[in-house]
Amino acid sequence: MTTDDLSKRIGQMIMVGFRGLEVDNDSPIIQDIRTGRVGGVILFDSDVALDSPQRNIRSAEQLESLTSELQAASDSILLIAVDQEGGRVTRLKEKYGFPPAPSQAWLGRQDDPELTTSSASLTAAALTEVGINVNLAPVVDVNVNCDNPVIGKLERSFSSNPEVVARQAAEVITAHRKHDVLTALKHFPGHGSSTQDSHHGFTDVTNTWTEEELIPYARLIVCPEADMVMTAHVFNARLDPKWPASLSSRTLNGLLRHKLGFQGVIISDDMQMEAIRSYYSLETALERSILAGTDIIVFGNTLIYEPDIAQKATRIIHSLIRQGRVSASRIQESYERIMRLKSRVE
Repeated sequence: MTTDDLSKRIGQMIMVGFRGLEVDNDSPIIQDIRTGRVGGVILFDSDVALDSPQRNIRSAEQLESLTSELQAASDSILLIAVDQEGGRVTRLKEKYGFPPAPSQAWLGRQDDPELTTSSASLTAAALTEVGINVNLAPVVDVNVNCDNPVIGKLERSFSSNPEVVARQAAEVITAHRKHDVLTALKHFPGHGSSTQDSHHGFTDVTNTWTEEELIPYARLIVCPEADMVMTAHVFNARLDPKWPASLSSRTLNGLLRHKLGFQGVIISDDMQMEAIRSYYSLETALERSILAGTDIIVFGNTLIYEPDIAQKATRIIHSLIRQGRVSASRIQESYERIMRLKSRVE
């Protein structure tokens, strides 16, 4: 494998966020796409680091133009992702002209498959119309702790009953697939019992997590429509006494891939969240996440902004390979999974 081939394969593993309602040939994100440094982008409607209500989304017409420019810069299918869960986590908001999207908790309380399918279909159709091919949803965390600051309190979980969660999530996934929009089950192995928010710091679920939180994954990943699983930045000593789930081979390779049998794409949660960034160097985070089995590594670039993060990540991964700490064959494994995934939206 040549250095250029390896670089392109590494680039497919990187998904980044960027600033701007529009792009041109001089935009850093366009340069990253054209040179193969990234294989995907993630869009936001607001910018946390700037405390700004504006980021990438203003209207359907503007967004369609933006995604068209991004896609045109790539020599293969570019993954264009958004968190369109519904309720509090909705990037394509009504005020921008998009259809309403109820929270997962509300849909779970109704527990009506037809209602959930109708809602998810409306969302998926809206995403397709503006050129977005990945919805980082549904949340399949079980609502173990209703006071959970990042799941329960934000009404992101369908239910405290894992069977309801699985049933509702299946409708969401199927509806998106009919519109050629990929989905991601999140946040493995379960964020629903946490008492802390991993956006803001170390999150330990050792004493609150239960195996019932795996039930939705066990039910859903056997379906061919299960495209991706997103990792959680939670520490669970019962699964791994050293590493949080996103960096844990025991959790991802051992539990998710080997025990539960998931062979699709594993995507990280935002690696710039405090639960990772404040405790691990970028080099350690990249090495451990790749060795753990992660295929797509996400840098949202909204909690903090690093316009050259794709270049930094690529350089570090090349260095890890040269040092023999990560193998080129491991990169090839992720590349092949990502290419199979992208073939579903070509």
